[in-house]
Amino acid sequence: MDKKIEVRGGKVNNLKNINVDIPLNKFVAISGPSGSGKSSLAMGILYAEGSRRYLEALSTYTRRRISQSKRSDVQEVKHIPSAIALRQRPGVPSERSTVGSMSEIFNVVRLIFSRLGSTICPNGHRIEPSLKIAQAMDLPGDRMGVITCPVCGVEFMAKAAEDFAFNSGGACVQCHGTGKIRELDERKLIGDESLSLDQGVVASWHLPGRNFMPTVAATLGVRTDVPYKDLTDKEKNIVLHGEKKQYSVDFRTSTGRVFHTDKTLYENAYEAVYDSLKTVKSERSINKINQFFHFSTCPTCHGTRLNPELLTQIVGKKNIAEVSDLTLGNLNEWETQTKSELPQELQAMARVLFKNLHDTLQPLLDLGLDYLTLSRNGNTLSTGELQRIQLAKTLRTETTGVLYVLDEPSIGLHPDNVKGLINIFHKLIDQGNSLVVVDHEVDIISAADWVIEIGPGSGDAGGNVIAQGTPQELIHDENSLIGPFISGKADIMHEKVSSKKNATDLSTNFEVKDYFNLHDISASIPGNKITAITGFSGAGKTSLILDSLVPAIEDKKNKQALPKQVVKLDTKLTNVVSIDAKPVGKNTRSSLATYTTIMDNLRRMFADLPESKARKYTISNFSYNNKQGACEHCGGIGKISLDIQYLPDMVEVCPYCHGNRFKDEIQQIHWHGYSIVDLLNLSVKDALKVFESVPKIEKQLKLLDEIGLNYLHLGESTPELSGGEAQRLKLVNHLTGKQDKTMFVFDEPSVGLHPIDVQTLLGVMNKLKSQGATIIIITHDLDLMTNADYLIDLGPKGGAAGGKLMAAGKPSELVKNASSLTIDYLKEHFQKFNL
Repeated sequence: MDKKIEVRGGKVNNLKNINVDIPLNKFVAISGPSGSGKSSLAMGILYAEGSRRYLEALSTYTRRRISQSKRSDVQEVKHIPSAIALRQRPGVPSERSTVGSMSEIFNVVRLIFSRLGSTICPNGHRIEPSLKIAQAMDLPGDRMGVITCPVCGVEFMAKAAEDFAFNSGGACVQCHGTGKIRELDERKLIGDESLSLDQGVVASWHLPGRNFMPTVAATLGVRTDVPYKDLTDKEKNIVLHGEKKQYSVDFRTSTGRVFHTDKTLYENAYEAVYDSLKTVKSERSINKINQFFHFSTCPTCHGTRLNPELLTQIVGKKNIAEVSDLTLGNLNEWETQTKSELPQELQAMARVLFKNLHDTLQPLLDLGLDYLTLSRNGNTLSTGELQRIQLAKTLRTETTGVLYVLDEPSIGLHPDNVKGLINIFHKLIDQGNSLVVVDHEVDIISAADWVIEIGPGSGDAGGNVIAQGTPQELIHDENSLIGPFISGKADIMHEKVSSKKNATDLSTNFEVKDYFNLHDISASIPGNKITAITGFSGAGKTSLILDSLVPAIEDKKNKQALPKQVVKLDTKLTNVVSIDAKPVGKNTRSSLATYTTIMDNLRRMFADLPESKARKYTISNFSYNNKQGACEHCGGIGKISLDIQYLPDMVEVCPYCHGNRFKDEIQQIHWHGYSIVDLLNLSVKDALKVFESVPKIEKQLKLLDEIGLNYLHLGESTPELSGGEAQRLKLVNHLTGKQDKTMFVFDEPSVGLHPIDVQTLLGVMNKLKSQGATIIIITHDLDLMTNADYLIDLGPKGGAAGGKLMAAGKPSELVKNASSLTIDYLKEHFQKFNL
């Protein structure tokens, strides 16, 4: 049998015609700097070719209905198995998804309640489970599901598994299976009552198209130049509940002119929100309107999502809502309780059903998700938790001969969970599969059978195989970038920046009362320092910072009521900036130049050229997003897509503009010998030399260079950037000017970052710190923890076993007296690197 996948002539993205062999039936790690070409090899070649060739074996009818990968830009790939991929960013589930539905455990639970449940007849008699009731679900014709009460003789329908589904017939009639209802938060309508209507006290009148409402209110007799708190009850009633109708209104302009209208519609503070909601379309506008609402637990189902009638049926002394609220780790106890109560005739069925439950459950437990409840909303899970649920679903199939390609599976994992993940990897290999993992976690790379390093740099400076071998061999390979981090010889400490003199005055103290697993937590964030928030997934990090502290600072700035769970906030900070690893830009039209101010300045620069003026070109002509400048054949995208039915859609470079996006006549205009296309094709590094005489563009380029993105091209598509690149790009506009009153919150900033890139990120953070910023990083990365000025650890584990403040202080002091698992791992890290 062939023992390796042979890749020859790989040219996907920035790969430099590489030749590489991937051992089969082994755990192979691919490492390298951010943007070096790791994912191009793993996803762009191995997964794309492995899945495409498998699909080609299917019928034409089937292939027309499956999304297929296009043929990779590679000369030859031999001996590749069919492939399954788990990507770095799983899609965010909808509000209707729960851990139970996503993992498919709830499907089995519903079946258990249908077949083994103790139900109640319409006259209130409890009927114990029996084989006869279970068999009723399989009766033919009209008798299917009909059972008879042994006490009163009434016939009624037993509940099928589908009846317990909150996404269909079993949904609560009031909340329709979401478990929550949306209510207008009256506290959000009116801001600081010491302000007048003219000063914008009515927050809902700030919504688009409502800024003239104070003028209408004045026509109705409301004083608009006095503080809201001094208005009479009648005046306040007009603001809040005035009749929605058309009025005659005189509008005065800033120049003193008067415009009269007879049909100006008045919308009170409440109607302004409800009417905006009816017409809003963009996601940004919806989020703005949602600020006026709060979501409360449905009073009918009390958050269970289910029709309350279903809760009368019990299994193991619990109804289905109570079982849904169990953690995954406690389901085995429910199984034991249920089996002990069932009659002997149902034991065989119980064994089959619970065996199915156990097979689905065990991979989740092995991956450290025992703290999650079945009822936990899917959209509240971290990226790491979503990835592990995906991985568990593939593990239970126990396939063999498959190539698994995983992109950053360590995202969101505590160092202790990484051990469990590595054990899962070895199980996959033991089942006869091959595994390729793109990751930067040193413990994962150290545990691999074989490591391939791509580099040496990013973008054009990457794309080569610079080293390969076992982890031990890489320690002694001078070309290896990861070797020093495996051995502990790398210098992981970044030069610290001193805090400013007024740092103490900028400290933030706050308290969270009751929010998920957080109860009476008081925390202090030192001003003008880097604070790491650590702990297991589900320990409460997001609840404490992103769900409580961040909105509290924003509400205080907007003079609105604090979130319900925040009972105290003492801070002088007025701004908060959240930085995550989500893609930058929503479509392929977004580029590095358009995301920054570079494109705007380029367009003005070209429009001011004499030749442009002679041709009557404006700034619109120098945009590929406007029809005046965009290639008319591809619409400014640079590519065209060809539908060839049952084969994958062909995406080809536009044969008219050759991928340059612009019309030919636009490309004929030159500035210092460069067309606008030539300039967009330059890397940041090369562009710095070209724009030395253009301060506005040079300033942006220098900032991009500072944050380690000088290898990117100006025309590079931003949605295709890695998580780490996206995070740094979002900081560009914050790297100038004072940041004394600003808090920056980084959520998992090491996503997609090689340990060398982490040092670059620390440099960016220290620049922000030097400008006076207060920085919080929510992280599992031990290098970031080591470099933090202060550390707050939550735990001891996740879910119900989390939510406690385990440690707070300087990392170098905390490791002297380890008080949690996180600090234990941090202590080992200090020892490994001789700190």
